[in-house]
Amino acid sequence: MKLQSLAAAALALALGLAPLAARAQDTAAEPAENAAAASAEDANPVVARIDGAPIYRQEVMELAQSLPPQYQAQIPQIFPLLVQRLIDFKLATLAGKAAGLADDSEVETRVAAARERAIRDVYLERHIAGQVTEEALREHYQTYLDNNPPKQEQHARHILLATEDEAKAAIARLDGGEDFAELAKELSTGPSGAQGGDLGYFSDEQMVPEFSNAVSALAVGEYSSTPVQTQFGWHVIKLEDRRDKPQPTFEELAPQLRQDLAREVATKLFQELRDAAEIEVTPAGGAPAESAAPAAAD
Repeated sequence: MKLQSLAAAALALALGLAPLAARAQDTAAEPAENAAAASAEDANPVVARIDGAPIYRQEVMELAQSLPPQYQAQIPQIFPLLVQRLIDFKLATLAGKAAGLADDSEVETRVAAARERAIRDVYLERHIAGQVTEEALREHYQTYLDNNPPKQEQHARHILLATEDEAKAAIARLDGGEDFAELAKELSTGPSGAQGGDLGYFSDEQMVPEFSNAVSALAVGEYSSTPVQTQFGWHVIKLEDRRDKPQPTFEELAPQLRQDLAREVATKLFQELRDAAEIEVTPAGGAPAESAAPAAAD
């Protein structure tokens, strides 16, 4: 679930912005109050004025939240353009007021709809924020670890050759004491040959079954005594290491955990609200007809 206000707050925090502070009306404010006001103005400076009325940086940042993600990533570069667009919007608002639209019925309808959306969003955001706590996230992380035990990984090298006879000849040279990595550099036709045949760590499902089965049968430090055939050719394989794949840290999973938990909390809340209400969906609440037949003329 995407919560626009939470996303906006996170972006504002990342950019070092502070909420717009109330402007002091008392010119005789205490020095501490003056200092606090000055600090707020520094964090949220005036970026433009229209007939003397200020436009603040925070207003520009709020406008930026309506942009697609790829543009939000470029806010420092497009900030001057956003300022100009906000000036245009402010001028259009002033023109609308001058045209008497402040009390227009359509405007009032839209304001009422926006107010309803705001009430809904703030309610959901506060409810979710109260449930998606650090403790709850840690519990979800532990559940994830319990449900996703570490997978075994294997680290191997291989020498890929075109024929079985070539693979047997390579094994004979290994039996004679030659170094596996050096032999892979010399003989292997695979892309890993230049790295001594090193394939790094991998899990069984990342390799074709014939290869994975052959690796699983080896002890660490052992190489295959007979060639292994796959769709790619003939392999001589050496197992370098076997380990449990490291599980993701809490910090790595936190964004996904937060999203998943927020979705769970919202789903539960919606169900509770439904259970507490008397709901009726009328026939008109079904799928609308593709077209309405015209009434027959009398």
